Amino acid sequence: MQFRNNFNGIIQIYTGNGKGKTTASIGLAIRAYGHDFPIAIVQFMKTEESGEINAIKKLKIAESYSFGLKGFLDKDNPREIDKIEAQKALKKAEELMTSKKFNFLILDEINCAVYFNLLKEKDVHELLDKKPRNCEIILTGRCCTESLIKRADLVTEMKEIKHPWKECQMNAREGTEY
Repeated sequence: MQFRNNFNGIIQIYTGNGKGKTTASIGLAIRAYGHDFPIAIVQFMKTEESGEINAIKKLKIAESYSFGLKGFLDKDNPREIDKIEAQKALKKAEELMTSKKFNFLILDEINCAVYFNLLKEKDVHELLDKKPRNCEIILTGRCCTESLIKRADLVTEMKEIKHPWKECQMNAREGTEY
């Protein structure tokens, strides 16, 4: 993979309450990989236990970094350790984005990190202020803020119509939900 200086990157967002935001960003990574673009993924609020990251590592499609702990978070009372992990992820994202080694950078669940008060929205805007012209940035996660949506060049909303979790209380299934 060769970094391309002549590439014009944009800001993309995958948000909404429906399933498939991370999966869509990984699909974009596969497409970019098919054209020999270098890709990096920074996961906020996640461990390295997802099928997508397992596949990325096996296929050597992208560099990936996960920052998060197991378990659920309390939006109104986030733990300090979760905030620290989110700050580490943000710092890693900036390092990768400005390294001139990656044309595609996926910031998986960064919107949720803002929603759960692990990151300040202004910190994400400050990161985007540093975006090089030749880097495509993809932000995923539900509850994206209006100001980030306005800032992006492309926004896709995943809308849940029906889901087996609600219909028949089906648990998350390996290989489909994670």
